[in-house]
Amino acid sequence: MANAIAAARDASEMLATRRSPLPDSLVAPGPDAEESARLLEIALRVPDHGRLAPWRLIRIAGASKTRWVERLMELVEKREDAAKTRVSTRKLASAPLAVVVVSKATPGHKVPEWEQWLSAGAVCMNLVNGAHALGYGAQWLTGWHAYDADATALLGLADGEKVAGVILIGSVAEPAGPRPRVSVAEAVTDLDL
Repeated sequence: MANAIAAARDASEMLATRRSPLPDSLVAPGPDAEESARLLEIALRVPDHGRLAPWRLIRIAGASKTRWVERLMELVEKREDAAKTRVSTRKLASAPLAVVVVSKATPGHKVPEWEQWLSAGAVCMNLVNGAHALGYGAQWLTGWHAYDADATALLGLADGEKVAGVILIGSVAEPAGPRPRVSVAEAVTDLDL
């Protein structure tokens, strides 16, 4: 029992100390094959009303990640907002691993689409927390490439699929500093019936 209590305290401290490092501070080395497999197992341990698995994951690493960023940069040059999107696209380059969480909700199902989308968001958060638990940093991004049809075509998204998040994962070269957080007193009310 004492070991379980100590483990729970360790887990709660881990969750309480998680920070989102800047994308440029996520560098090699990233998770190895065993850690990556464990991380993806953690990612999929989410609430899933109806057992629909309304999401899928695309792992992007190594030479494929380099080519993906290069192809996105080619698309950037065709955009009216190229100066802005060039900067945000470069942020995808330094992390050794990217995992794209794709929401693939089933419209018209008895489980509302909203709940299915939330499940995809939970996958993103599990990836972020799982990376932290394994000693890595993670950043949850979207950006233009999550909404642009040509960019999502690079990922092979089917009709109705949407990018819930691009999770960048790597070693943290520069930890994120503290930032103001909403307090419990500001965010929580008690229902008093």
